[in-house]
Amino acid sequence: MTAQSDARGTQDAHDAQGSVTTVYKVSGMSCGHCEGAVSGEISEITGVHSVKAVAATGEVTVVSSAPLDEEAVRAAVDEAGFELVGPAA
Repeated sequence: MTAQSDARGTQDAHDAQGSVTTVYKVSGMSCGHCEGAVSGEISEITGVHSVKAVAATGEVTVVSSAPLDEEAVRAAVDEAGFELVGPAA
């Protein structure tokens, strides 16, 4: 099953290989160190293939093998010292 995505990437979009791409909003990131902290914590979640955090937009794009439990993502972001706002609109 493949979902369509816009240029920004729709949350929980499935690609042809079965991966899921979800974009989250995170508040408080202001630099590359912040991006690395958030990316590092989220990448520890089982099933996560890649994470790209962008402090300028507050968006974190996560590619995983299946949809992630939002509470697990929230806990990882909290551990990094930031706040998960939720999935990007």
